[in-house]
Formats: sequence, structure tokens, C-alpha cells
Amino acid sequence: MQEQTLPHAFQSQMEAILGDQAPHFFNALNSPTPTSIRLNPRKPGSFPFPDLKGEAVPWSSAGWYLSQRPSFTLDPLFHAGAYYVQEASSMLVEAALRQLVPLDRSYTVLDLCAAPGGKTTGLASVLSDDSFLVANEVIKSRIAPLKENLLKWGVTNALVTHHDPETMTELEGFFDIVLVDAPCSGEGMFRKDPAAIQEWSEDHIQLCAARQKRILKAASFLVAPGGILLYSTCTYNTQENEQNAQWLTSTFEMEAVSMEFPEDWGIQARKIGYQCFPHAVQGEGFYLAAFRQMGTEQNNQDIKVKLPKVRQRQLDSLKIWLKNPEPFHFFQKTEGTILALPESDLPYYGKVFHALHKHTSGFELGIFKGQDFVPSHALALSFHLSDEIPRVELTRDQSLIYLKREALDLELPRLVDAFGGWFLATYEGRALGWLKNVGGRVNNYLPKEWRIRMDLPDAEN
Repeated sequence: MQEQTLPHAFQSQMEAILGDQAPHFFNALNSPTPTSIRLNPRKPGSFPFPDLKGEAVPWSSAGWYLSQRPSFTLDPLFHAGAYYVQEASSMLVEAALRQLVPLDRSYTVLDLCAAPGGKTTGLASVLSDDSFLVANEVIKSRIAPLKENLLKWGVTNALVTHHDPETMTELEGFFDIVLVDAPCSGEGMFRKDPAAIQEWSEDHIQLCAARQKRILKAASFLVAPGGILLYSTCTYNTQENEQNAQWLTSTFEMEAVSMEFPEDWGIQARKIGYQCFPHAVQGEGFYLAAFRQMGTEQNNQDIKVKLPKVRQRQLDSLKIWLKNPEPFHFFQKTEGTILALPESDLPYYGKVFHALHKHTSGFELGIFKGQDFVPSHALALSFHLSDEIPRVELTRDQSLIYLKREALDLELPRLVDAFGGWFLATYEGRALGWLKNVGGRVNNYLPKEWRIRMDLPDAEN
């Protein structure tokens, strides 16, 4: 790879931080970027790239390195949510959670700066299914990919919200765990994204540090007494990392929490928090610190979900689509979309629906058109889908045609059954989406905005 030309001020900064390790750091920035994926534990099956399988990511229960970067766009398992392409260092959040809280109980959790969804899907994989997860994103253009990645992962116990942290005051003391993966100067991405070098400046660091303080201030009030705040960046400088961490503990009722990581992981302890450097770990730059809320005020007010419940005559038609419908209550939005919300989390949904008006609605099952039920793409990719639904296993070539949202040359049986001619399209047993047999023609119901736009190789047309 081409050697990076680094700003002189950045080089001086890293020499001050790393001392005699600085030459190894600069050499690492000129080495190839590692490729890593994190498998979806709820969508098990064969390894996506057996010929490229490398070592396991040591701090992740499902992370793996690949020996080279394949075309993920042309892999149906990527679209099925069988894995997430995630930088290895950022998977450290999982190891931190395993130390900080017992994962055999439910929590209210907020990922405050969530897009594109890597850490949110990671949280969903290690938290209990009855935990309640809010994925918030401030930048509107990043909401769509966040939603898409959560749906692919099969997450049904989450809401996507679109709010500035300072507008979330009604949720003060509401969350057991808050993750702030803050917007930063991006020094840890220099090797992965050379354009980040051109954007770097000392003034930009100061701007980022000030913005992070504003976010951390708002986040600290959202944490329940005794709850955990995780703060992370993909940068190295002390202003955005340790200095902000020290400011947080000196300004608010937040206590820094120490963690222990095996020495051979290469993660370096700082005054507060822990740092991944690319010469010491097989990954990019990443900083992580944990804090405990020492305050005593908690927001426990329950608010009911203010949506009409599904009429009794439609319930029987709905429940057959779910593996186990018993934990759910069923509601109907104004435009007719059916929601399935777990009974145990109803107070949480009610509270967040009331406090944050810009949000998704939870697990959307589909919509009734007359007497016919049209299932949602979220239902197709969820963990709760009934095993009784007819399935059709596609080849790789057929799967890619499906993912381009083109017509498939298939012969499906004209079933007259409770599922109305709907079939679940699968690849290697993982769901891709819906097909429907309509008058001998097979209709492709992949959402238009999810289709593959690049040309397929000739061998796969």
C-alpha cells in the first residue's frame, strides 16, 4: 500500500503519547488494514468465507479475521444478516460489557450515536432477548442504513430514534447502560480511510472534544443510578479521550470503572480508559472507558402505549406467523401496520414513545389489505418467524438475482394454505425475504431500497 503522508503536528502528538513505540505505530499505519467480521449467533450455519477464515478476534465471542477482503455486496449471507463487517478493535465493547454487568438479566440500553449499527448489533447479540434497546442517531441521512442493519441482524427488541441528546431530558435516569461512541477526529481511521488525514487538524480536535463534552453531559443524566456509561472514540489524542473522561468524572456524579484485559491482547491502559493502537493489536485505533452513575435520582414513571390493539378477529391470522406469539401484545398504527411488542417491555415502549416523537415503532409484522395479511421484511429476517411458513432454498446465483430485485425463473407450488401463497426465500438456510406465487408468477418482495445496484459477474447472471 502507498505510504501515508502524516501531518507534522500529528506525528509530534503520537511521539509524545507513545515514546519509543512511535516508530512501530507509524510502520503499522503503512501496513494492510485487517478485515474482520462478527457472526450473528442467532443465524448459525456454515462460515461465510471458509477459504479466508483467519484467527478469532480474542475479545469477541463471534469475531473473526479474514485473510483478505472479499466482495461482501455479492455475498447473499451478508444481506441475510449472517454476519456484520466490523472493525475488530470496536468489538471490544462486548468484552467490556461482560466485565461490567451480568448478562443473564434484562436491561434498558441506549446506543446514543448508533449509526451505522455495528455496536448496536453487537449489543443485541450479547444482551438478553428481553432487554430493551434504543438506537439513536442525530444525523438524518444515517437513519436508513441504521434501520437496515438492525433489520438484517433480526433485532426486534429495539427502537431507532432520531434526536439530539440534549432533547432527551424526559428519559433522565431511565437507562441501565448508555453507550456513547462519539463523533471524533478519526485518527484511528487513518490507515482505513486516507481521506481522514486530509480532514485532520488541531483545531478540529478541539472542536470534536467540545462536541463530545456536550454529548457526554447529556448522556450522563440518562444513566440510571448504579448504571453504566461506556464512552468510545476511534481516535488517539488525549483531549478527546482521557481529558474528556477526567472532565466527566470531575463534573458529574460519574465514577471511572477499571477493567482487566489479558496482556496478550495488546490493549494499553491509560490514566482513564483503554486504547487500541494498530502496532499492538490486529485492528485500528479505538479508545474505550467505562463509568458508573453514582447519583440517586431515577425515572420510573410508567406510560402506557397509546396505540389501538389489533381486533380479535385478526389475531388468529397474525399469530400463525410467529414461532411463539404468547409474549407479545399486538397493536395497530394509524396507517395500519401491525406491531408486536413484548409484554415485559410495554412500559419502556410507552415511555420512549412519549418522550421521543421521532422514532420507529418496534417490531413491525406487516399490514392487512382487506382480509389478506402482507408480511413485512422485518418479519422475514426476524428470530420469531414461524417454522411452518413455506420456504424455498435458492442457489447463490438465484439469490443474487433476488437481491437485485429481479424476476426469478422458479416453479413454486400453488399452495392454498393459511399463509396465502407466501414463501420465505432462503440461502444456506438463512432468510433473504419474501416471494409470492401469484397466478403462476413468482413476485419478488425485496424492498426496493435494499436491492443490489452493482452489475453481477457474468457467471452469476
